[in-house]
Amino acid sequence: MEEYRIKSAGLQQETPTSTNEVIKRFDVEGRFSDAIGFDNLVFISGQLGEGKDIREQTINALAAVDAALSKAKSSKDRILECTIWLKDIERDYSEMNKVYDDWIAKDKPPTRACIEAKLYDPKYLIEIRVIATKSNGFEGL
Repeated sequence: MEEYRIKSAGLQQETPTSTNEVIKRFDVEGRFSDAIGFDNLVFISGQLGEGKDIREQTINALAAVDAALSKAKSSKDRILECTIWLKDIERDYSEMNKVYDDWIAKDKPPTRACIEAKLYDPKYLIEIRVIATKSNGFEGL
């Protein structure tokens, strides 16, 4: 049986597992959750950013990543893995990296992959997904 609670971070779902660990879901939106916490891990769904060019979209997508991490009581200095999809890697890779390099924790860079992909809506140039950790698990959330 699943239990639902309303919190300031949005709808949160708790799902007990067979090992008595709890899966926390943040901002459940029909077919996906914006973030999921399990044990010490935080999984952030792909984040998009509005804007007229790759610079603005990257800034806004990274702000969305920050917001999702915050809801799950994590932060960018706890990111383990970052996956970035670009609509046009040849055109946008360099400018995206300028924004990313200013954003990421310099002394704690995660593993990263950057891939060219056709995104679900032609107006989007970038999507970013991360996996992070939370030092104290999710007790008390």
